[in-house]
Amino acid sequence: MTVSANEVKKRGVSLFGELLEKWDEVIINFRGEKKYVVMDIERYKELRALELDRAYTEVMEDIKNEDYHTDIAKHLKEIADV
Repeated sequence: MTVSANEVKKRGVSLFGELLEKWDEVIINFRGEKKYVVMDIERYKELRALELDRAYTEVMEDIKNEDYHTDIAKHLKEIADV
């Protein structure tokens, strides 16, 4: 569901309660551009848990493939080069 920022301004945050009863998330358009997403906190927690699970899986794969190092100086250089 997409609403304009002006609609949110007019109706306030109570608008989200109504819309989230029907949809998983509400996209807010700002000056014709999709800018923000509002979702129920439980949905956010589910998505965040999936994100963390994926990061964990990637790290474990790196460890399995020995694709890591423990050299702090090398790590700091990699960060500086980004």
